[in-house]
Amino acid sequence: MKTTYSKAGVNISEGDKFVERIKPLVKSTFTNGVSSGIGNFGAFFNIPKTFKNPVFVASTDGVGTKLKIAVLAKKHDTIGEDLVNHCVNDIAVCGAVPLFFLDYMAFGKLRSQVAVDIVKGLVRGCKANGAALIGGETAEMPGLYAKDDYDVAGTIIGAAERSRIIDKKKCPSRRYTYRASKQWSAHKRLLTCAECFI
Repeated sequence: MKTTYSKAGVNISEGDKFVERIKPLVKSTFTNGVSSGIGNFGAFFNIPKTFKNPVFVASTDGVGTKLKIAVLAKKHDTIGEDLVNHCVNDIAVCGAVPLFFLDYMAFGKLRSQVAVDIVKGLVRGCKANGAALIGGETAEMPGLYAKDDYDVAGTIIGAAERSRIIDKKKCPSRRYTYRASKQWSAHKRLLTCAECFI
């Protein structure tokens, strides 16, 4: 018995359409550090020469139950921006500046317009924070997610001078003023509470 992606509920042509539509959006985030275009299995990034003794600082995050609100409101163009900001804030409090971002999106049913809207938010967030969106993965898993549901996660890679790392385990409390992303977003834990009122 022959099994195809289509029989499994995966729409390859919709995925291809999505990739073509996001190429110019993604390229618009590229900074001088990006040394590869779209299409490789991995992305290449040059360490900025402005750093004397750089240390990479990385963080992975999601947006929690805020996703449910996006789905119910049918507004998908802000969730990506929130995701970037969550990740940027996580490394900012370590003394790092963002370099590049990678995303992961999983759908019950891939709709290219919804996915493009999410990427538009990712692009806005990356541009606002000076990070290049250099990689991502999109999956369609109808057996795992309901038709209209999806999940997003992201990883930010930044850098800090070794001498300027902020390690909260070694810091006296309240001695440092943390710099956070200027881009506003409701915190995902707050949204877990807000969801109860919908």
